[in-house]
Amino acid sequence: MTTTTTASPTVRTRVAELAATQITMWQEGYLKDRPAAVAALARLRRGAGRDAADLPDLWTLVDTSPLHTRRDNVRPLSEEEMVRAENALHAALTLWALHQQSRSTRMHTSKRSAALGAAVHRLMPPGGIDEPVRKRLVRAGTAADLTSLAQRLRDLVVLLRRADIPLDYGLLAGQLYSWQWPGGAGTVRREWGRSFHAWQEENDNSPPQNADDHLSRPTDRDKDAS
Repeated sequence: MTTTTTASPTVRTRVAELAATQITMWQEGYLKDRPAAVAALARLRRGAGRDAADLPDLWTLVDTSPLHTRRDNVRPLSEEEMVRAENALHAALTLWALHQQSRSTRMHTSKRSAALGAAVHRLMPPGGIDEPVRKRLVRAGTAADLTSLAQRLRDLVVLLRRADIPLDYGLLAGQLYSWQWPGGAGTVRREWGRSFHAWQEENDNSPPQNADDHLSRPTDRDKDAS
């Protein structure tokens, strides 16, 4: 008899799935005007761009208990992994709450066009680059720490909300988890760059560009702007 072994999900995957599950729950409740969900969103959005440690009243809304639960083939997280996971979940849920505020459609979705780079590119005119918007994405990519990153993402989320462009917050939560590890920021910047240019290639018929162009390697002017 052959035994099939299923690979354990990575911590990043677990964080992404948990964020998507929790946001979907709050989102559906908010769109159905359920009082508990409406109140939760109002509380969560106050945390957008702020350190999780400064807002203990949100700890009951950002539920990390599934990460503590022991399951077959899933190892418990180390203390260092748990802290980073909690920070990523806090940032993702609070940014989503800001994004969803006063919107009657789902601002969290798992569509390919909702990856951060692609979503930001959708803010731009067809066939062109909106330089101020591009610089906002570059500045996010050069953030020194997660709190600074969340603050810069907050500015982008406000623009996306204004344009009714959704974002994949499960994917973003996983990226925010990876960001906090050595070498993780570069990996995430490349992911943002690839999704930015993939959207361009699919919709503008423009020549393919290296994902590092413009986004992963900021220019001197971009560095000055940060």
